[in-house]
Amino acid sequence: MSPGIDPSRAFVPLHLAILTVSDTRTEADDSSGRLLVERAEAAGHEVVTKRIVPDEQARIEQELRALIADDAVEVVIATGGTGITGRDVTPEAFHAVIEKQLPGFGEVFRMLSFQKIGTSTIQSRAVGGVAGGTYLFSIPGSTGACKDAWDGIFAEQLDSRFRPCNFVELMPRLREHLPR
Repeated sequence: MSPGIDPSRAFVPLHLAILTVSDTRTEADDSSGRLLVERAEAAGHEVVTKRIVPDEQARIEQELRALIADDAVEVVIATGGTGITGRDVTPEAFHAVIEKQLPGFGEVFRMLSFQKIGTSTIQSRAVGGVAGGTYLFSIPGSTGACKDAWDGIFAEQLDSRFRPCNFVELMPRLREHLPR
C-alpha cells in the first residue's frame, strides 16, 4: 500500500490547542500561530484555544499541563522557543511533561526543513511526544517552519484517512496506561 488518503475512511476532526511561545509576539503580529490555526481549520479540525506565553520554562510547563488536563484538547502544537539561545526553553518544558517521546517527529521535521534551509536546520530542536493521552508538538516560530510542519507532517498524521497509519487511529489507546 502506498501512502496517501484513503477516501473510504471517515475523516475525524480533532480538537487542537495552538501555543505561541514568545516574549515579543502579540495576537496582532502572531503570523505563525495564525497560520497554524488557518491550516488546522481548513483541514477540518477545531482549534479550541490559541494562547501566547513568554519564553519561561515554568510558564510553558504550566500551560502544557493545563492543556493536557483539558479533555477538550487532543493535540497541542507550540510554535517558537526551539532554538539554541538562552531564552529558548520550549524543548526543556516539553521534555519535563512528555511521558513518551516521538523522536521521529523532530527527525522528519528537520529532514523537511533541510530541503529548504540546508544545514541551518540543525539549530532547530523540534519535539514531539505524548502525555496524559494528548499529543504534544513543538516547532520553530517562523512561518516557514510552521508551513513545513503542517504541510509535511500534520496534514497527513492528523488525518484519520491517511494510510498506512496516522496519529488519529492511535488516540483511543494513548490513555490505556492511566488509572481509570
